[in-house]
Parts: sequence; structure tokens; C-alpha cells
Amino acid sequence: MLIPDERSEAWDTATTVLTLSTVGLGLVMPRVFYADPEVTVGWKARFHLSVLAPTMTLAALTLLNEHTLKEQFKGYRPGCEEANMGVPGCEDYGMFSSHSLLSFSMLGQGLGIFVIDTAKWSGGRFNVGAFSGHVAVPAILSVITALGRSAGNWESSGQVWGSAGVGLATGFALGALYATMQRPECGYTGSLICW
Repeated sequence: MLIPDERSEAWDTATTVLTLSTVGLGLVMPRVFYADPEVTVGWKARFHLSVLAPTMTLAALTLLNEHTLKEQFKGYRPGCEEANMGVPGCEDYGMFSSHSLLSFSMLGQGLGIFVIDTAKWSGGRFNVGAFSGHVAVPAILSVITALGRSAGNWESSGQVWGSAGVGLATGFALGALYATMQRPECGYTGSLICW
């Protein structure tokens, strides 16, 4: 019976921390927008508790993947096949990679929010802070997560990047939908935190 190569616990821990950091950043990053000149001129930032809706949807999709979809797709981890399923290192499947799926879906969510906030709510004005927090930092964390899953022998490169693509597309769709439906301003109150 084939015994798989050892899987790196260090990379497993690191990629879990990176994935959770990407989720945390998506939750605490404010919506940055150029205010309507009729109200006040200049850039504003507002924290929205409503960002829980797309974030929790993506987290639920990841949990569905972890507990149901992997069993349906049966994408074997590196070094695993039907004959050695159940031996240590081959207790479960690798497709979709939950870490890559969630981290890239959070990147997609941030990208969707950034694109809609820039195009619709800021009149096409680019903000470096919004780009950094919604796109650049999540992209760095997500790519390191994907590379770590492959380097740690947890999933194959195809499984990792396939999962990343699905996550990015799903996250972008939800982030763009959320940003289109939820104005970045907090209504008439002008509060820093929007409910």
C-alpha cells in the first residue's frame, strides 16, 4: 500500500493563520468612498456591519465544501489514491482546497467591493488605501496561502489554483452585489459605523 509523503504541519498552521487573517481583514476593512460634494467634499471611510452578509455566505460555502463537496469531488491529496484512502495522510480529499477557496473568495469580495465603490460611489476616483486594504494585502495573503498549501504537500497545484479560481469568482460576485446594494455612506447620521 502506498504511503503518502509527509505533510507539513508548519505550512498547515501558517496557511490557516493566513486564511483567517484574510477573513479578518475583509471584516474590518472600511468602505472608502469620495463623498457627494453636496454633502461634504473629500474621502470618507465607514465601517459596515452588513459586510457580515457576504463574508458569512463565503464562510458557509467553505464549510459546505469541507464537509460535503470534497466527498462528492473525491480529488485525492498528493500521494493518495483509492487504494490507500484512510491511511494516515489520506483521511480526506483535497479538492476543493478549503484554505484556497476561502482566502481567494475574500480577495474576490474585496475586489468586488473596491471596483463598485470606485466606479459607482466615488465617480471613478482611485483611492490607494481602499485598494491596499481590499485588494493588495488580501492578494498577498491569498497567494502565500495557495503556495503554502502546495509546498506543504496538502493539495496539488491544480487543486489549489482551481479552488482559488472558483473562490475568486464567487467572492467577486458576492462582493460586487453587496457593494451595489449597500451604499458606503451611513445614511443621514454620518456615523463612522453603519448598521
